[in-house]
Amino acid sequence: MTERKPPGVSFESFVDRQIGEAAARGDFEKLPGYGKPLASLDAPYDELWWIKGKLHREGFSALPPALALRKEAEDAREAVRAARSERRVREVLAEINDKIRAALRMPPPGPPLNLTEFDVEHEVAAWRACAPDRA
Repeated sequence: MTERKPPGVSFESFVDRQIGEAAARGDFEKLPGYGKPLASLDAPYDELWWIKGKLHREGFSALPPALALRKEAEDAREAVRAARSERRVREVLAEINDKIRAALRMPPPGPPLNLTEFDVEHEVAAWRACAPDRA
């Protein structure tokens, strides 16, 4: 708990003393990013830097729904490549195919969707072909 500023001591010297004591205890060494350069040091100033950072950390996408679904289809293809079992491949493809099917029935606003459902059997065969021990 932080102590109260004693009367007659300037705020700056009180804060400086607390920072010095924390540094001596090594409290700053446990912080994430300790000893690393600031990532945004060379970036131009942006008034909304903290909002953009928060949206990025929360996984919010500012893409239109059609583009977000295209990105999700690309991510599904990567997940298929990394899958360890045929069952997982089929789960990933079934999930993305459901979303694509829904979007084809009622197209989302924005640019054209330009997506078709994945051919599950074709994708499973391609997954097996990538590593012979998967067959």
